[in-house]
Amino acid sequence: MLPAPAVVTPFRAPSHPYGPGHRGVDLDGAAGGPVLAARAGTVVFAGPVGGRDLVSVLHDDGLRTTYEPVQPVVETGAVIRAGEVIGLLQPGHAGCTAQACLHWGVRRDRNEYLDPLVLLRPPRVRLLPVPIPWPDG
Repeated sequence: MLPAPAVVTPFRAPSHPYGPGHRGVDLDGAAGGPVLAARAGTVVFAGPVGGRDLVSVLHDDGLRTTYEPVQPVVETGAVIRAGEVIGLLQPGHAGCTAQACLHWGVRRDRNEYLDPLVLLRPPRVRLLPVPIPWPDG
């Protein structure tokens, strides 16, 4: 298993849909290195937007993850597995102090951005005390 990349710039939620913030995390990487899908899904876009390449994946639960700047090795419509290589990291992400950074974002619906690092955390299990006496029924 590969070590987790360092977070160069953390997620900062905007105060409203069009407000300032950082709608994802920037992860330290190496130019030309593989970019892996965080979860299984369908590639809904792979190509250039505003002068940089990106890959966007729609997942079964409606979340959409986006990876940039990434030279895609997948095509729109491809069904991918978690951990599958979807592209190669390109240098030149604005605001990145490292040689290359992957901007990784996740959103629900059109304007609700979430911290993508929550996708890496295991779910929290909470055990409740058993009532004594145990109720019949």
